[in-house]
Amino acid sequence: MGEWMDISQPVNNNLAHWPGDQPFHYHTPVTKDMTGSVNIGRITTSTHVGTHADAPYHFMENGGKILDLEIDRYIGPCKIIDLASFHEINEIALKSKLSGRTERLLIRTSLPNKADRFPEDVPPITADGAAFMHSLGVKLVGVDTPSVDPISSKELVGHHSLFKHDINILENVMLDEVEEGDYQLIALPLPLQDADGSLVRAVIKPIRGGDSDAK
Repeated sequence: MGEWMDISQPVNNNLAHWPGDQPFHYHTPVTKDMTGSVNIGRITTSTHVGTHADAPYHFMENGGKILDLEIDRYIGPCKIIDLASFHEINEIALKSKLSGRTERLLIRTSLPNKADRFPEDVPPITADGAAFMHSLGVKLVGVDTPSVDPISSKELVGHHSLFKHDINILENVMLDEVEEGDYQLIALPLPLQDADGSLVRAVIKPIRGGDSDAK
């Protein structure tokens, strides 16, 4: 059995964030010297820094929030594919790698995994790409970019198309050092009741022959 591999962005004070959004910041305002017993840290952050899950409320006023999402989608067999040679994640790109049923899908793009640099643009997921994922049974898609849409987009075609096809979204998974193939995935959001998103700790482990009932 393989070891679990962390594919989360390291969360620290150098972590890149959306321009104008709240950056991640950790500090220790209460120290053991002050209390005589413990250090107590404090964080301030956007819900969309680092490796994170989007809830529909992020882009729809009446959309579901993090605790409304099916937790089972974030645990189980997944497939990792490399689409670095494509400028967008469309049906043609996906068909070059996928044909059979796939419930959880992680996609490596051409964007380097540089957690301290916010990109100018990213390869987006298109409407026909989302529809093709749906035809294969995809319920969760993860990308190694901070968005499934162009950075400057206001229409958010990728987000809305994935929602239309009942596909949950993970963003900023780190896949540069990961080979294509079948894996077990755990990427649990925090139980933030009213949140539009949540940081996750995403880990994968290779699936060996016969180790999984991948679906």
